[in-house]
Amino acid sequence: MKIRQLFDYDTWTYTYLLWDETTKEAAVIDSVLEKVDRDEQHIKELGLNVKYLLETHIHADHITGAGPLRKRMGGQLVVHKNSGSECADILAVDGDVFKLGDQEIHVLHTPGHTNNDITYQIEGAVFTGDTLMVRDCGRTDFQLGDNKAMYHSLTEILFKLPEDTMVFPAHDYKGFSQSTIGEEKQFNHRAGSNKSYEDFSTIMDNLNLPNPKRIDIAVPGNMKCGDLD
Repeated sequence: MKIRQLFDYDTWTYTYLLWDETTKEAAVIDSVLEKVDRDEQHIKELGLNVKYLLETHIHADHITGAGPLRKRMGGQLVVHKNSGSECADILAVDGDVFKLGDQEIHVLHTPGHTNNDITYQIEGAVFTGDTLMVRDCGRTDFQLGDNKAMYHSLTEILFKLPEDTMVFPAHDYKGFSQSTIGEEKQFNHRAGSNKSYEDFSTIMDNLNLPNPKRIDIAVPGNMKCGDLD
């Protein structure tokens, strides 16, 4: 599986392009509306055929470009069934498998940031959305976020994966692009180094973060899969 990491500086969002080298079948993870032209051009230059448009969750900080990309390039749009989306083609659940050629993308339901967060797993790597970021994790104070669910997703699902598994997050605000499960188990500020649930919950309950600037337009826009016309 080939991986290409793209970045939107305005929202600090990583978009990922995955493809099978033999068949050129591709998936796009967490596209950004303002970057649809860039992504379309890149996909065409590489000669890829978009099969899936994968969302890790209903975002509160940016509007997805998945709907517009679907109109331009085809592909099935995927979100978790808890999202309540009426515009997605596939409402995924834990254990689902999507194939690009002979390559497999596995769905891990990793709630906590929201109740509909998905981690997408391929051989040797995971795309963790807002659940696990480099030395960090997503906030849990809105969109049906939950400390217990997040702690379970981190410690009982993701941290149980092989330690050399590469971690590709949906966001980074400190200049990191990737990590590994082993690093995050040891160094993650919120859940690493065998922090107890009580330690984790205290940290999360005292973040006092402002709401994302685009939340009022992002959540409704993402419930429409980014199709705003």
